[in-house]
Amino acid sequence: MTPPVKRRPSGHHHGDLRNALERAALELVAEKGPHGFSLNEASRRAGVSVAAPYKHFADREALLAALAVTGYREQRERFAGAVSALDDPADQLAAFAAAYVRFAAERPALFDVTFYAGLDKARHPELAEAGDALLATLLPVAARITSGESAAFDLLLRISSAAHGLAVFLRQGLFGVAADALEETAHRAAHTARALIADAKSSAA
Repeated sequence: MTPPVKRRPSGHHHGDLRNALERAALELVAEKGPHGFSLNEASRRAGVSVAAPYKHFADREALLAALAVTGYREQRERFAGAVSALDDPADQLAAFAAAYVRFAAERPALFDVTFYAGLDKARHPELAEAGDALLATLLPVAARITSGESAAFDLLLRISSAAHGLAVFLRQGLFGVAADALEETAHRAAHTARALIADAKSSAA
């Protein structure tokens, strides 16, 4: 009787390959940054052959683009949840600013891919689509405070920029490493958002 042929484990079922590669890439981003690893490294981390990623991703940038889309979608979910719990638009934008800081602190690898991977949006239109969906969640809130879409976009940009800077400072340790540093920074972002809203209202008066 011929003994059964032993097969080498394939690492992941084909249906889970894409998710396995994305998880592996996100781990590598956390360790080395969005530019510090190769597609081969992601393959090895995921436990698949170096040829396997090409079933889903043309190259490393395509894999990073998929992660960036995930980042945009998670931000949208977090920000939508933050603003939906409140009624006043000033409170909503302050909550958005705080949620921005929390996202950067709690999901640093996704934050880095989204903002620092240098991805070509012309090559990956899904990035622009995800970014537009995120903007569409917040722009109507800002429009309740300002007069006109341009002014609403400007206010949202100023609040986002302030929250982004504070989030980066937090991650760099400029606000300390105590357990309450995150919440203090989130509070600072919300306070700054309110100041920018007051300034926008004053300018429009």
